Order: sequence, then structure tokens, then C-alpha cells
Amino acid sequence: ALFLYPHSITGVLASKNRNVIKRNMSALPAYSFLLGLLALLGYAAIASGVKPLPGATEGTVDSNTVVPLLFDMQFPAWFAGVAFAAIGIGALVPAAIMSIAAANLFTRNIYKEYLRKNASHADEARVSKITSLVVKIGAVACIVFLDPQFSIDLQLIGGVIILQTAPAVALGLFTRWLHRGALITGWVAGMSLSMWMLWQIPNPATKRAHFGGSAFPLSEFGFDTKRTIYVGFVTVLVNLLIAVIVTLILRATKTPAGIDGTTRDDYFADEGDPRIDRDLTAVETPSST
Repeated sequence: ALFLYPHSITGVLASKNRNVIKRNMSALPAYSFLLGLLALLGYAAIASGVKPLPGATEGTVDSNTVVPLLFDMQFPAWFAGVAFAAIGIGALVPAAIMSIAAANLFTRNIYKEYLRKNASHADEARVSKITSLVVKIGAVACIVFLDPQFSIDLQLIGGVIILQTAPAVALGLFTRWLHRGALITGWVAGMSLSMWMLWQIPNPATKRAHFGGSAFPLSEFGFDTKRTIYVGFVTVLVNLLIAVIVTLILRATKTPAGIDGTTRDDYFADEGDPRIDRDLTAVETPSST
């Protein structure tokens, strides 16, 4: 689901050329391995006897404080300070990318599409900056006023929801065979099933009866087991299956698939392409358009 999020696409589109993306993708396994090493800090905290600080509500604890407390207990003050700064920077960078992506989505898909169709590039830039600031303030408000568990639940639910765009977005980069009506039908089916399955998942630890995670108990399907399955895996398969079936039906009935305005060259535009240079010039000098 990570690579389907808009902020991931923003990073790809902002790359200098395709070689930059290739280098980053080749280094991704090493990054994932380091994430696994970071997870081991939890075991180190247990071995060190670290106890998390109290949570926002009485009787709860804030697990986010475990690693900072571990650094504070086990390392000199100067090293702990560097580690705390790294944690802060590590949180700010993805947050900035997400807020920029949200601002771009609002500006291009709502502001320019419905509110001001003749907006100039300068207008778009100004609205994007304001929207990005609003998103940042909203994120801080969520941290201050909402239960931190809500953020975790929302992240798990969001991964399931964003996966439903895979047939239309990811497969759409490689094939035009799937009918647009079938893709919409599959998306509706996948989203509906996702919401139903997520609604059925409780979280005994937080005493939530619904939307308690993304691991669906197989016992709900009649299996005599305590095992679970990831909701996104099931629903995206249903989404794709329905998209394929409806595509076959629509093509058999000769339903128009619409016009695809892209060409093969659009997918291979890179640094030095005269079309890209022309577009960049237009953005840098809004008055010329």
C-alpha cells in the first residue's frame, strides 16, 4: 500500500530522472532491513527494564516513549540528544512530504477543477502553501486532542483503503485492457467489503468493538481457527476479480471504453525531453501562459 499513497508518487514525480528512482528502488531492501533492526530496539528496551510513560488517559501507557527512554537510560546525554534530534527529523520529513502531497491534491483536483478553473500557476502555488500549512496544523491538533491509538487504527485502515486503487492505478500503468466501468465496479466492491470486514474486527486491548485493526479473524468465515488474514489481501483480490469479470461482460456487449489521451512516449519522458523543459518554463514564468 505504501507506494500507492499520493505522497510516494510526489517523490517519484519530483525525481530528476528515472535513474534516481532506479537507485532508490535498488536500495530499498537495505532500508527495509534497517527497519527490522529498529524493531529490535523494543527487545532491548524490555531487557533494560524500560517502562513507558503514562498515556493520555488514566490507566494507559504511551508506547511511543519507550525508545527515547531507552536512549536516555543507556547512553550519555550528548548521544541521547543526537538521537532525539534524529527522531524529530525522522518524523518531520515524511510529514512534510505528506502535507505537500495533500496540498497538491487539493489544489489540482478540487480548487482548480471546481472552484477556480482559470487559476494561474502562481495562484496554484499560493493555495498549495496555505493548504499545506492547514494540513500541518490539523495533524498537530490530532496529536494533541485525539487518542494516539486513533492514529494507529487510521493507518491500518488507510492501508486497506488505498490498496483498492491498485487495479486502476498500478495495473493501469501496464495495460489498458481493463474497462473503466469495470475498474469502478471493482473498486466499489472492494471498498464495501473492506468496510464490512474492518467493522467486524474488535480490539480487546483498547476495548473497541469495531475498526480494531486490519487482521480479520478467519472464524468469521466459518473456519475453526484463531488465525487471521490481512483484510487488504482479501479485498484487493475481490476487487481485481470483479474488475476482470465486468470487463469481459462490457467488452462482450461492446460498451465503449472511453478515450485514453496518453501515448507510449508519455511514459518514457525523462530529463532533457523538450516537452518537459517547455512545461517547466511555463511553471517558472506564469505570465507567459
